[in-house]
Amino acid sequence: MTTSMIIAQQRQFKLIKGPHVSEKASVLADKHRQLVFKVLLDANKFEIKQAVEFLFNVKVSRVTLLNVKPKRRRFKQIEGSIKAWKKAYVTLQPGYDLDFIGTK
Repeated sequence: MTTSMIIAQQRQFKLIKGPHVSEKASVLADKHRQLVFKVLLDANKFEIKQAVEFLFNVKVSRVTLLNVKPKRRRFKQIEGSIKAWKKAYVTLQPGYDLDFIGTK
């Protein structure tokens, strides 16, 4: 393996921070075979597709990205903000499924 291939594999492991578990995400997973992940801010659709296929042994048909803007928060007199992050909606091809919650 060349060093560029090793670096590319390491990036695939770092690219996906984890699943985004919410009510909306669980409804999308049940109805449309869509998974929701928190990903790096500089990730693109092609990289996310490759990473999901490599890490979870599934086939991806489509990836949609969403930038979540930072939210302003205040605690007494101290103002701050929650950091911005990126969300990826990954649609799986028919016949493939991935379960994070473990209900099946």
